[in-house]
Amino acid sequence: MARSPFAPTQPTATPPTPSVSPMTGASFRPPMGRTPDAAERRTLVVGRGISVQGVVQDAERLVVEGTVEATMINATELSIAQGGVFKGEVEVEEAEIAGTIDGTLTARHALIVRATGRVLGTARCRRLQVEDGGQITGRIEMITEGAAQTE
Repeated sequence: MARSPFAPTQPTATPPTPSVSPMTGASFRPPMGRTPDAAERRTLVVGRGISVQGVVQDAERLVVEGTVEATMINATELSIAQGGVFKGEVEVEEAEIAGTIDGTLTARHALIVRATGRVLGTARCRRLQVEDGGQITGRIEMITEGAAQTE
């Protein structure tokens, strides 16, 4: 007798799937040795073809694949995918730019501009990495220990 397709099956253990970076498709590795607890991260993803305008608050991680015109505060991480556009002001711990940011970006720790990334306006960061092909047009301010203590 053939087994019914609706019969209960034995549960199988599935290996955990690594989170995927929207920029490269590679497994996401948290910067500076941090281990994120993905279940506890408040993440806002603006997908391709979607436009958002307004104030973004209380998002720990913002992933921009479409277009965002906003002011964002109190975030941990900003990721702008290739083709994504962020216009406005943002202050984060780390930022990875593979698309375009136009405005003011403060990355209290690290700013990574990928080969397809463009930073227009003012960028402040403690550590800066620009891949070959990445573009920065405007003003760069490096955050130093003394400046961090007075802020």
